[in-house]
Amino acid sequence: MTYLTEKQRDVLDFIRRRIASSGVAPTLQEIADAFGFSSTASAQKHCGLLERKGYLRREKHQKRGLVLPAAGRPGAAAGSLPLLGVVAAGSPIESIPDEESITVPADMLGEDPGYALRVRGDSMVEEGIQDGDIVIVRRAGTAADADMVVALVGGEVTLKRVYREGGGRLRLQPSNAALPPLVVPADQVQVQGIVVGLLRRY
Repeated sequence: MTYLTEKQRDVLDFIRRRIASSGVAPTLQEIADAFGFSSTASAQKHCGLLERKGYLRREKHQKRGLVLPAAGRPGAAAGSLPLLGVVAAGSPIESIPDEESITVPADMLGEDPGYALRVRGDSMVEEGIQDGDIVIVRRAGTAADADMVVALVGGEVTLKRVYREGGGRLRLQPSNAALPPLVVPADQVQVQGIVVGLLRRY
């Protein structure tokens, strides 16, 4: 799956509005003017990325050749989630809040859409989660055994599977045979959410 940056989403929304209101797509110059780009090269770059991600199609040699995909294609149904920062799939690190948001498929939002975090590290590679991926997180304060969670441990955030151990402890288990689990008292772990989806930029 692919995701959109906030600027890419704004450009796509502008194109959609212009097609809906006038029946024709904006030119690259009109996009550049609308967003204050210094040249059409920036508009061309954004449109090219939208095309690669499946949200736009371009007719060659047409001044107004931007075409929206048919219903059911990636751009047809999507929503926005806040990208709150970085979560470690390795040793815990602090999340880094920022202003960015991403566009995700509507079927990943659910009733409580939650938020997104960018993964840093390789401790979840056996789950198919790579460094740089985006995880979609449903807000939750508790989790069942084997759930993949975003957990706050000693003021830092990490991504692991959680298991209850004897003696009031929790085991935060990586999915990488080369790395040891993190076993800590349960009262030192705060579950912040459960991972429900994964996005990757190719």
